[in-house]
Amino acid sequence: MKKKINIGLFGYGIVGQGVYSLFTNTKSIDLNIVKICAKHPKKRRNINLDNFTFDKNDILNDQSIDLIVEAIDDADAALDILRTALTNGKDVVTANKKMLADNLEEIITLQEQHGRSVLYEGSTCGGIPIIRNLEEYYDNEMLNNVSGIFNSSSNYILTQIFDHNKDYDIAVKRAQDLGYLESDPSKDIIGYDALYKLIIVTAHAYGVIVQPENVVLHGLQNMDRFDIEFAKEKGWVIKTIATVKKVDNDHIALYVMPTFVKEESNFRHINDEDNAIMVEAAFSQHHFFTGKGAGGYPVGSAILSDVSAYSYQYKYAYKKKEFTNLSLCEDVELNVYMRYFDKENLDAFKFEKIEGQYISKDYNYVLGKISLSALLAQRERLNTADIFMCILPE
Repeated sequence: MKKKINIGLFGYGIVGQGVYSLFTNTKSIDLNIVKICAKHPKKRRNINLDNFTFDKNDILNDQSIDLIVEAIDDADAALDILRTALTNGKDVVTANKKMLADNLEEIITLQEQHGRSVLYEGSTCGGIPIIRNLEEYYDNEMLNNVSGIFNSSSNYILTQIFDHNKDYDIAVKRAQDLGYLESDPSKDIIGYDALYKLIIVTAHAYGVIVQPENVVLHGLQNMDRFDIEFAKEKGWVIKTIATVKKVDNDHIALYVMPTFVKEESNFRHINDEDNAIMVEAAFSQHHFFTGKGAGGYPVGSAILSDVSAYSYQYKYAYKKKEFTNLSLCEDVELNVYMRYFDKENLDAFKFEKIEGQYISKDYNYVLGKISLSALLAQRERLNTADIFMCILPE
């Protein structure tokens, strides 16, 4: 019979409240939330304040607590909590994708050193069970490609624009009002949130640990009405797609960019705060996962699933990391559309003409081929200059 699990919960925002509600109503696991550590002592709460502490050490040094559940949005604070918890002999469940993406190698090493477990299904695409599927179902499968809509906020914004004819600024405001955007909106709009999730997925899909600064990243911040009309005239929509793919037997490539999506694409009708992941495998072929990517209950359900797995002493094995010989490839070429206002921005990139396509002098856009290496070399310009780039459909 499984023993009662004594939990210290960090964070009581949207996700923390969802976690608390699910934990206190579950019947399948014997859970006891000993304490909740929150940031603001004077903030009004919907439960008794006797359950709260505002000193992290009250939880981290409590020997009765077995498991730390971390649901805060401060990556540095989350890493400090995780390090101390593992050192003190406690296991951790976390949903902090930035903390994981920036420090995954160290986190794997700390688990090994202390003989503890860190589980993080809730960090990636909300309620979609992708991490454990990659760890278990696909552990011996050769994957050709993992791609998808990993960010709910940008997907909500794009749905408002393309399906409800809202202006970009109005769509962003609605996303903010609904609480879909991170405390730093650039994480969603530029694509950092999707990037962090892609790095976590890559570690479990291919066994390769990638640093965020080594991945091509471009966002929606400079998309305007011309880009939207360009897509609509062709029967396309725009979605932010995160991709990791196997290039050959020795290399993988990663990128997060807006992408023109055709009507027949599986991603076309993934709308609002939904996420979707396509896994293309050598033997089992195409598998498509979709579900809610944000919100207290979808993320909370993933965290509860991790707690259930923890109750059976489950740990990530990182099997592919042990045997991989893969490394990053920057020679992959993408077919892209780029709109620009300053020719200097165009000249900074090394485009090759796509046969039958052209540079439009009237509307300042180009359809061409460009390598990941050229994009990485101009990564800062890609997200600060007055340009918008989008991957063309195949």
